[in-house]
Amino acid sequence: MRSTVTAEALHGPAEPYRPGPTGPGALLRAAADAIPPSGLVLLAILSVQVGAGFAKDLFAQLPPSAVVFLRIAMGALIMGVIARPRLKGLTRADLGVGVAFGVTLGVMNLSFYEALARLPMGIAVAIEFLGPLGVAVAASRRRLDLLWVVLAGSGVVLLAPWGTAASGISWAGIGFALVAAACWAGYILLSAAVGRRFPGTTGLAFAMIVSVVLIAPVGIGSGGADLLQPELLLIGLGVGLLSSVIPYSIELEALRRMPKRVFGILMSLEPAVAAMVGLLVLGEVLQVREWAAIGCVVVASVGATRSGG
Repeated sequence: MRSTVTAEALHGPAEPYRPGPTGPGALLRAAADAIPPSGLVLLAILSVQVGAGFAKDLFAQLPPSAVVFLRIAMGALIMGVIARPRLKGLTRADLGVGVAFGVTLGVMNLSFYEALARLPMGIAVAIEFLGPLGVAVAASRRRLDLLWVVLAGSGVVLLAPWGTAASGISWAGIGFALVAAACWAGYILLSAAVGRRFPGTTGLAFAMIVSVVLIAPVGIGSGGADLLQPELLLIGLGVGLLSSVIPYSIELEALRRMPKRVFGILMSLEPAVAAMVGLLVLGEVLQVREWAAIGCVVVASVGATRSGG
């Protein structure tokens, strides 16, 4: 079910509103409509980082590729029940966009988790942030917006300890994080296209099914029978909700209601939230310059929200 706000924002005046079916999807849509788009982005960021923190704890029991498969499979199952995607009425171009979105989601998740296994959480997220930062710079049309991007970028530089010879940093991890950054940029652009072509969260559910098919061979091959342990399945369900279903759904809604450039700039909070989650969930102690970095990205995000209008 499309909201009238989405239809008006993307295609001009909408047809008269007719109540649709009730259910979990309708309740989630009503709740999302009551929250400003900037608030939806912040909720998505917090959900993703808390999910990533819990997922990293699973690396002691499952390899990263298996955790990714468990996360996406659980998310796809839940989204399939909520959205009940149907292919009827979709063109080949629509399906092509949906498949591209699904492939991007799968590669982004797999590469980021591989980076997370090789890098501290704050550094992995800081490198991955180059993706949305690049989208924000490319989409900027006003000098003031560029200022917020520069400020956010300064915060990322402060947050990432590039000058230290930390044993937890590897070139392989940096490479995986850079791949995740490129995929994140593609995700931002493709998610807006999916929102225009697919009703409600149907496009997201379709894309997650594509991601499951893509990741299944490597995920099942690395995880094996351990993927069937009830405790791990339960944790995987929670990670799937926090890292996939909740954030992707509300991000799609936010992108329907705000410019991509503002969305990209607001994502500057990602490294800061990752550092705070690392402190609370993983016991990572923040240094003074890391708190300074948090201040930079928070100010940048507030400024972007105010100037985005």
